[in-house]
Amino acid sequence: MGGLLVAAAPLAWWRDGGTGALGALAGVALVMLSYTVSSLIIAVTDLRARHLLMPVALGTYILKFAIIGVVMWIVAETGWGGLPWLGALVIAGTLIWVAAQAVWVWRAKIPYVEIEPS
Repeated sequence: MGGLLVAAAPLAWWRDGGTGALGALAGVALVMLSYTVSSLIIAVTDLRARHLLMPVALGTYILKFAIIGVVMWIVAETGWGGLPWLGALVIAGTLIWVAAQAVWVWRAKIPYVEIEPS
C-alpha cells in the first residue's frame, strides 16, 4: 500500500495538484483502514467464537464495502476534485490488498487437519 501511494501521489499531484494528491492519499487510507479493521474483527472472532467466523467475516466485508460506497457517494455530492483519484486508489488498493492476502495464504504452511498436541 505504501508503494502504491509513493507511485500514485506524485502522479496525482502532477496531474491535478494538491487536490489530486489528497484524493490519492484518502483512497489509500480508506482501504488500509477498512481492511485493517476487518482483519482485526475476523482475527478476534477466530480466537473467541470460531463457529461464527463465516457470518462475521461476510458481514464485515458487506458492511465495509457499503461504508466505502457511502463515503464515495457523499464525496461525489460535494463535487470535490479529488474524487477520481480517490476512486481509482480505492480500486487499486483493494486489488493490491487482496493480491497480498492471496500470496500470503498461498505461501502459508496451513495444516489441512487439526493438529492435536501430543
